[in-house]
Amino acid sequence: MQERASPQASVHDISAGASDFLNLHEIIAKARQNLCQNDWDYIVGGVESETTLRRNRMALDSVALRPRVLRDVSKVDACVTYFGRKMRLPVVLAPVGSLESFHELGAEPVVRAVGEFGAAHMLSSVCDPGLEDLAAAAPDALRLYQLYVRGDAAWVDDHVERAIKHGYAGFCLTVDTAHYSRRERDIAKRFVTAGRRRVQGRAFQAGLDWTTVKRIKQHFAIPLALKGIATAEDAKIALDHGVEWIYISNHGGRQLDHGRGSMEVLPEIFDAVGGRAKIIIDGSICRGTDIVKAIAAGADLVGIGRMQCFALAAAGQAGVVRLLELLEDEVQRSLGLLGVTKITDLNRSHLHPAAPTAMPHVLSAFPLLKIDDYKY
Repeated sequence: MQERASPQASVHDISAGASDFLNLHEIIAKARQNLCQNDWDYIVGGVESETTLRRNRMALDSVALRPRVLRDVSKVDACVTYFGRKMRLPVVLAPVGSLESFHELGAEPVVRAVGEFGAAHMLSSVCDPGLEDLAAAAPDALRLYQLYVRGDAAWVDDHVERAIKHGYAGFCLTVDTAHYSRRERDIAKRFVTAGRRRVQGRAFQAGLDWTTVKRIKQHFAIPLALKGIATAEDAKIALDHGVEWIYISNHGGRQLDHGRGSMEVLPEIFDAVGGRAKIIIDGSICRGTDIVKAIAAGADLVGIGRMQCFALAAAGQAGVVRLLELLEDEVQRSLGLLGVTKITDLNRSHLHPAAPTAMPHVLSAFPLLKIDDYKY
């Protein structure tokens, strides 16, 4: 097994060749070459039986596209406008803890990449650099901040105030991590991840309830997202508290095992929300067609986590930019072949239930990869 290249060599050598990636498979293959087994497993793994992880992919594969023809699609627009900013794609690079495991500069190359391309980035509170340093590194990028609660009300409020002060366009509470899950790929190797070492104060997360949401909405003028909503019931309670963004997520299949795939959850959330809030969704979204399906089913923005890690490990900032370019190309081609000129014109009429054609796993969207070689 090839160990990850030294940070100094990797940044110089692989970033220069990022434009050589002609498809997303090649980004993943390069990341595998650069990562040690522990860091690779951190990206591709889930909790316990990894059933939720697989259901994320199965839910996407269980939806087919319904194309319309003989329409002028000579010009196709994948842009959206949120948080007062125009975005080339409806994509948020989702909050991932410990990005410094994949690049010595952590989240900094990622936020610089979204600023260069024109997407959004959500910083995890358990990722380096911190919110002030990241704001200084990319002041003009569209930045959002996600918090794991590790302190009392004053501690939470301090983070909201700092995010506002440093130009973050939105604030997010993760609400599906009341208990840390059993991630057996790590347990079996007796490997303790950087994220696991940062669990001090977890009792505050376990005690998190709707009073914190109410207080934030009463005292702070910043759009609030709740990440980890998985039922219509909780979405309705969030609406009652004035939450602007419902973030559908099961933590990439890394928290509750035997949950539903995110795409399966989306229709009931969309119906419950009824346009009173915006929707973000993540969960095995890694191709342009995945983005198209999610938007057609009612999401406003799509979160991308694992692919962000692969791109960062493959080629740093340039790798993340190239990831977004390839996703944009896939989205635009899909829109044109669907007979749609604007991504905002997608709706449920473009979708149809379908049987998956392959057994799902974390890399099943990439059949050209030799899976056995990559030990997914």
